[in-house]
Amino acid sequence: MAVFQVELKKILDDSYDIEIGNDLTGRLLEDLAGGLVGEIRKFAVITDTEVEPLYGEPVVRMLREQGYQAELFVFPAGEKSKTRETKAMIEDAMLEKGFRRDCCIIAVGGGVVTDLAGFVAGTYGRGIPFINYATTLLAAADASVGGKTAVDTPLATNLIGLFNQPKKVYLDLDTWKTLPKREISSGMAETIKHACLADESFFEFLETHMEEILALEPEVCGYMARKNCQIKYHVVMKDERESGLREVLNLGHTVGRAIETVSDYRLLHGEAVSIGLMAAAVLSEEMGYLGKEDVNRIRDLLKRADLPTAIPDYIDREALVKKLYTDKKVRNGRLRFVVPLRIGEIAAFGENVYAVPVSENTARRVIGMI
Repeated sequence: MAVFQVELKKILDDSYDIEIGNDLTGRLLEDLAGGLVGEIRKFAVITDTEVEPLYGEPVVRMLREQGYQAELFVFPAGEKSKTRETKAMIEDAMLEKGFRRDCCIIAVGGGVVTDLAGFVAGTYGRGIPFINYATTLLAAADASVGGKTAVDTPLATNLIGLFNQPKKVYLDLDTWKTLPKREISSGMAETIKHACLADESFFEFLETHMEEILALEPEVCGYMARKNCQIKYHVVMKDERESGLREVLNLGHTVGRAIETVSDYRLLHGEAVSIGLMAAAVLSEEMGYLGKEDVNRIRDLLKRADLPTAIPDYIDREALVKKLYTDKKVRNGRLRFVVPLRIGEIAAFGENVYAVPVSENTARRVIGMI
């Protein structure tokens, strides 16, 4: 018997810039001309039906005017489209248009677009570069930053995917002006989550400036966008591939993702996460961590952001309990929750362990309290 060792040591630098500003399409073109993706001249712009006329078509038009080859690939807007079937549809369309390995994807849209496009980029041609141009507060706060890309299936959320870092992320604050008020509120859930898990002073900032944020006052929105990136960066830098610490970013998502699905997406992602945050806060209080005053502070801030804090009557609560088992934090058939120790800090349950096993009966009781 012979053994031949294949030695493939790698040193990777997946660093990238996040640019925060206003009307950044010009900056995108400048960066491409400056070699952001090398000599690539062919771009697949992926977007959804809502973003297509606002930003997808203009980006393609500007690329073509600068002499690049660019094609637009559009799928129906909404979380229901974040599927393997949509991914295959985009891939087939790109193949039909002659896209090969000498191309780059530009994701223009919210979290569903950046998740899906980043996954396509990671597998198309065994990997091609991609750029995120985020057009929602939710994407700016969460999905477009960090490199997690995935699709949903009927049996699980975000379990089919890969870690794939973009070449650059653009957070265009002007795009928020085109969002419905409900979408702005939805984006605030991930922002409040970040404050709850990592920065009490940021939580206090949100308490002080919520009305200005909802009015899209430029200075406070710019600061908020930077804080979101900083908080997520300091977590992702230490645990890019979610081996421990990165689980803290799932605060509110155990119940949130489940309720989003059980509602058949009547609830937006941030609305579902808001309810999930309340479940985590109530569980923390039950465990003797958060005091009632802090639970009420979290509830009040979510309400001021026009977010729901209670499970709607139309939700089947027993179906919700069962859906919790599709959460990616489940281990050996046991539910696991991330809970705050206090506002600004997540509870730890051992070295590099940030999710606590919770019995189904406990989860059922907590769900019955919100």
